Amino acid sequence: MEPPVERIRLSQMAKDQLVKLKRYTKIDQWNILCRWAFCYSLAETSPPSPIPLKLDSNLEMSWPVFSGNMGDILIVALKQRCRNDGLDITNPEILSRQFLLHLHRGIGYLAGNPRLKRIDDLVKLAEKSSMGG
Repeated sequence: MEPPVERIRLSQMAKDQLVKLKRYTKIDQWNILCRWAFCYSLAETSPPSPIPLKLDSNLEMSWPVFSGNMGDILIVALKQRCRNDGLDITNPEILSRQFLLHLHRGIGYLAGNPRLKRIDDLVKLAEKSSMGG
């Protein structure tokens, strides 16, 4: 499947938030935290705000590094979410934009969650999300 982006670059704010998440969760790999954040945003019922993103950090990774062995699953999840939000999933620019918006929103949500202080708290968030709570 064609990924929504070849290279992923983040804003400086998102990078700073990921540094905080790395410190709390002890998860050292950016890509793992980014996958958690992306999926967390996809699980939200509202679409991400169409804010301008300033991709100004030096944090960059390729799609294969971001997605790991879950590339196709993440692409399908993004397309389904876009379809649910009434967006054209045949337009690569829309998919790319939505991917970046979800990624940045998810990072912000995780970093801004006052209850997220350890990796266990991240797992609890996922459990709560999967149970509809």
